[in-house]
Amino acid sequence: MKKQLPKMIAVVGTNASGKSGLAVRLAAQYGGEVISADSRQVFRGLDLGSGKITPEEMQGVPHHLLDVCEPGDFFSMADFQRMAYAAADGILARGRLPFLAGGTGLYVDSVLDGYVLSDVKPDLEYREHLETFSTPELYQMLEERAPGTGIDEHNRNRVMRRLEKLHAGDPGHGQRIPRYRALKLGVTWPRETLCQRIDERLARRMADGMLAEVDGLLKRGVSPEFLRKLGLEYRYLSAYLLGEIQTEAEMLDELARAIKRFAKRQMTWFRRDPQIQWLDMEHDPFGQACKAIDTFLESDR
Repeated sequence: MKKQLPKMIAVVGTNASGKSGLAVRLAAQYGGEVISADSRQVFRGLDLGSGKITPEEMQGVPHHLLDVCEPGDFFSMADFQRMAYAAADGILARGRLPFLAGGTGLYVDSVLDGYVLSDVKPDLEYREHLETFSTPELYQMLEERAPGTGIDEHNRNRVMRRLEKLHAGDPGHGQRIPRYRALKLGVTWPRETLCQRIDERLARRMADGMLAEVDGLLKRGVSPEFLRKLGLEYRYLSAYLLGEIQTEAEMLDELARAIKRFAKRQMTWFRRDPQIQWLDMEHDPFGQACKAIDTFLESDR
């Protein structure tokens, strides 16, 4: 008889959707631990801008893959996958249930779908060549060589990394060997409600000191280029602090619109996966999720 893969629960969704809070409640209910799948929350000191969950919000539930490297360090999807696998295997070894929670679609899929990734190292000479192009030009180059990659066209670092891999002869993550059997739960809201939630969360973060956080990063020597590559909050707040955007009001208006565009791209990414069970966030999403998890955990016992 073929051995069943160990089980994992994924809670995915857009910015400001409430996925982190729901994952905490579910992990507490089922004796689980949470693995963050967010490409910015791996960096220390990127807290308010990345929406990193606070120790109080964790409510005693262990979290993994937060604060694992310094701002400016190179951190790839392969790094994330390797560390997520180690975290999940440790959770399972403790007799607990791993919950993967986040909105970085490639990170989520690399773990749940079991991308077979290569360890192609950055080609610094080729990277210097790529740095001479604008982000739209780089994305056009990528589309010409590998159309339909699903990579965010504004994420300069990820577009460059994909071009580097293609340059090195790496065909990408065509081969997949899943290590876990996953239940995928999707978290979202009607468009108008989500936009309101984004605006409210942005206002809260600004009141909590997000501008001071980015200012502190710049004063610590974190490069503006690194912050620009992170996108969204770090890109726009650093641009304002460096005088590239003239007023705070203009910066906030541009940032809010950029976050909403990004949330739309996140939904496009996740909607393409027919295995995701979408929760109605306006009608007891916790109860819906528990029902789905109970059925999933009882299967093949």
